[in-house]
Amino acid sequence: FFIFQRIEKVKALIQLNQFTFSEIAFQVGFSSVHHMSSQFKKVTQMTPSAFKTLERKPMRAIDEI
Repeated sequence: FFIFQRIEKVKALIQLNQFTFSEIAFQVGFSSVHHMSSQFKKVTQMTPSAFKTLERKPMRAIDEI
């Protein structure tokens, strides 16, 4: 359960777009970026980089779909 909370915190920090992955890993308490990335992928089925790219794409309004 605790890992899911940490990954949610990582996702929130990625969305802020103010920190490097190294800074995020340190802030959330991971021992390394590699460990954070592997745990992130286990939980979300994507890498932090892929999540960051996904978050940068503009959202379409519901009536455009």
